[in-house]
Amino acid sequence: MKKLCYVATIPDVVYSFLKDHIDASAKKWQVTVVTHPKDSGLLRDLDARLIPLDIRRKAAPLHDLAVLFRLTMLFRRERFDLVHSIMPKTGLLAMLAARLAGVPVRMHTFTGQVWANRRGWKRRAYKTFDRLIAAFATHILVDSPSQRDFLVAEGVLPRGKGEVIGHGSICGIDARRFRPDAQARAAVRAELGIGLEQTVILFLGRLNRDKGMLDLAAAFTTIASRRGDVELVLVGSEEDVPFARVQEICGEYRERLHRMGFTPYPERYMAAADIFCLPSYREGFGQVIIEAAACAVPTVASRIYGITDAMEDGTTGLQFPAGDVDALVGSLQTLLTDAAMRRKMGASARERALKLFDSGTITAELMKRYEELMR
Repeated sequence: MKKLCYVATIPDVVYSFLKDHIDASAKKWQVTVVTHPKDSGLLRDLDARLIPLDIRRKAAPLHDLAVLFRLTMLFRRERFDLVHSIMPKTGLLAMLAARLAGVPVRMHTFTGQVWANRRGWKRRAYKTFDRLIAAFATHILVDSPSQRDFLVAEGVLPRGKGEVIGHGSICGIDARRFRPDAQARAAVRAELGIGLEQTVILFLGRLNRDKGMLDLAAAFTTIASRRGDVELVLVGSEEDVPFARVQEICGEYRERLHRMGFTPYPERYMAAADIFCLPSYREGFGQVIIEAAACAVPTVASRIYGITDAMEDGTTGLQFPAGDVDALVGSLQTLLTDAAMRRKMGASARERALKLFDSGTITAELMKRYEELMR
């Protein structure tokens, strides 16, 4: 039996993006998942062997060398037919280890570039790491057409090497899970103390600067000063923007600010929202946008590569220049004041998401690609 290995930095990513692929792979092949031991309980139902490995997201040179050694030994011992990695540093370590161990098929998925909005030596260094990933891998997947074009234009990928499954997205949308749900809408709002008559703006993702968290806080403060019927819900783990900082920016309107940590049930919060907002500075695709879309929720998001594939400006939501807080306020105000527009865009968003990003289709295409490569 052929042997596959998925390598990801944290279990959250495995659960959110790779779960369906792993379940489908396990029906045909022997599957191993290597990820950080923290929160690995999320993966207890996977039909795969779990190997805990302390892969850290931030640079730790000596520790990273130890991880590289352990991965190389693991790959040599297990003699995997295919190793598939996701996330930047994990991709670099896994693809180099797989090459050193002689793994015949080495695949990495690019889901966004940490250097896209950086300048100076950091941009050059991180960009070099992505070039090395592309060099060590035998096959590269990219989760959006515009991201692939960006990587080619920046000289990270040679033309023709990056492959996009379908229309984009690493895992697509399960329409049975992500859908309009009046019961979940009422339940979540009750849990958060938000009335059904209130208009809810939702952000779901990591609380960090690159996601535009400070811009969203400033925009909400302006909107809240003008309207008393708007609430902001933040769902996700803290990174370089503490929730206390968001509360500080919102000032007297912090009582209309609500936060939940990481959730394995994002669909509940999508169903409770009226507008989804992603004011990001960099994004490989914007998976959360199509999740909201499948729940018939329109999006306000920055006009950057990746996001331009996940939504259609003027039809499934509104886009604005990244970093322009006034334009963000304007786009949110447009949807807040026009419920009919929200409903129309939400319906169009759901139709587009289900047509272009069906999860079953994307998983089936990936399994087909695995079969072709492992022959």
